[in-house]
Amino acid sequence: MQINSLNPEQLRKRQTELAARYEAVKAASLSLDLTRGKPAPAQLDLANAIDGILDGFYLLQDGTDVRNYGGILGIPEARQLGGQFLNIDPGLVLVGGNSSLALMYQYVAHMLPTWQRQTDTVRFLCPVPGYDRHFAICEAFGIEMINVPFVDGGPDMDQIESLVRDDPGIKGIWCVPMYSNPTGHTYSDDTVARFAKLAGRAGPDFRIMWDNAYAVHHLYDQPDRLANLMALATEAANEDSVVLFASTSKVTFAGAGIAFLGASGRNLAAFEKFLVPQVIGFDKVNQLRHVRFLTDVDAHMKLHADIIRPKFELVEKKLSSALADKGIARWSRPNGGYFVSLDTSAPIADRVVALASAVGVKLTPAGATFPYGKDPDNSNIRIAPTFPGMTDLDRALDVLVLCIELVAVSRALRE
Repeated sequence: MQINSLNPEQLRKRQTELAARYEAVKAASLSLDLTRGKPAPAQLDLANAIDGILDGFYLLQDGTDVRNYGGILGIPEARQLGGQFLNIDPGLVLVGGNSSLALMYQYVAHMLPTWQRQTDTVRFLCPVPGYDRHFAICEAFGIEMINVPFVDGGPDMDQIESLVRDDPGIKGIWCVPMYSNPTGHTYSDDTVARFAKLAGRAGPDFRIMWDNAYAVHHLYDQPDRLANLMALATEAANEDSVVLFASTSKVTFAGAGIAFLGASGRNLAAFEKFLVPQVIGFDKVNQLRHVRFLTDVDAHMKLHADIIRPKFELVEKKLSSALADKGIARWSRPNGGYFVSLDTSAPIADRVVALASAVGVKLTPAGATFPYGKDPDNSNIRIAPTFPGMTDLDRALDVLVLCIELVAVSRALRE
């Protein structure tokens, strides 16, 4: 029954029932964590064979010894793997350390002097809800952030095109184009095509930071499809505007994977020059380990999907059964990635997160999915179901839906 259709007496009765359940949960002394999208131990176990896979053989096909110095762009075989992840020519790929986020940070640092020569205040567009660590990079460099909402096909391209046309201080945009963090969007063909032409409106130093973190993280056998931005941008002579990122962080070992950056030949050469004073080369031994282990990425990722699919289905089951008919929340139903995005109908996300935390269920802080930690609607809650076991996830979701309804009913009573 819709909460807003209940009369005061019905609301008070429901509030009493929910408050009693909340007190019972508090007595259970739970300690559950849904804050970050980490692989579960069973997923990490899928890559255990990567240890020892080299078996003392460290030579590449051309005779290069990966234990030695050199090769900032990465070994050819790993660049080939990166080309597969990014769907571009391997010659346009740099293979880094275990963190694509570090490559993003370094790329922004590389471009920042150019941007600062062109404008007093560098600004980035940020589709929201979005990835808090993207926003943290901007904050670290003093880059002003501008929110852009999502529509059905991805970020609102009408707004993006208007903003970059009218404001020369806008120098970039963050994108998670497939199974977006946290909304689960995969950008439509039309959206990608419009991104490919964006540099024509924004200028030659505008950068689309295309963080395709979930490119291979499908939940079902018929996955979403993402158009090839680099190919389309190249057709439009805008290839310099595109910088692609991905990694194996949720494919092999989250803390010991390899990361990829893809860019035009011109951009890649400039970025390599920027890196030369900093590094002699990234971990080529680990690159070779990954190449020899990931001989069939699709088959490996289906094993991951088998582990986490039931968790996403449990989220959908719990949210639907507890909230679908109450008119107090809506949520995403992604076909891949690591998150479910829930929006409360009223501005109560901070209170829901606080109530859940008070009984031992940690959620991503309200506002974390927006620049500066400020959700203007105070409604978005990011659910990260991958790490906990099914029993713990079940209990945590029971607490979440309880807190959402309790706060919504209490608010309705006050109003």
